[in-house]
Amino acid sequence: MDKTIEDVLFEIVAVCENMNLEFAIMGGIAVRVHGIPRPTFDVDIELTVTQSQLQAFFDHCERLRYTIGDAYRSGWRDEVGGMPLVKMKTYLPTPRSVDVDVFINETPFQQSIMKRRHYFDLSDRTLPFVSAEDLILLKLLANRPRDLGDIGDIIFVQRQLDDSYMRLWAERLGVSDRLILVLEKS
Repeated sequence: MDKTIEDVLFEIVAVCENMNLEFAIMGGIAVRVHGIPRPTFDVDIELTVTQSQLQAFFDHCERLRYTIGDAYRSGWRDEVGGMPLVKMKTYLPTPRSVDVDVFINETPFQQSIMKRRHYFDLSDRTLPFVSAEDLILLKLLANRPRDLGDIGDIIFVQRQLDDSYMRLWAERLGVSDRLILVLEKS
């Protein structure tokens, strides 16, 4: 049986649950619950973890055949929109790899994301996802063409969003102009 993107997600979720780590699913998989489902080829999660827990998390993931770069092992972090992240990779039975981006919960915005998580069913599992509003803000931070399409789909499906929350964080994150544009288009 071929390993799927959901299998990768469920492996990472199992590691988080076994370690009692607070997490939330974001990215393209979260678009499936808040917007119009689309294919995605990576896994993005928000994770509350200390540095020592992160090392143990890496150990668990490596036993499952995930690769983690030495730089991440030594404490270095990438950053997207001011949010720290570490990257891992695994391979499906085909030659295709799956990237796993783990955003480390350190900023006030990320702390807000974790407080506002919502639980949804995915393949007979109930899992925590970022809220629709936070997903829109995350997509505004990333600001890629596909993110703008996702935002339009989320707004179309959700209809009722907490505009004041999004405007507050958009101002703090420096993406107010982008938020105004997408709200005007919807």
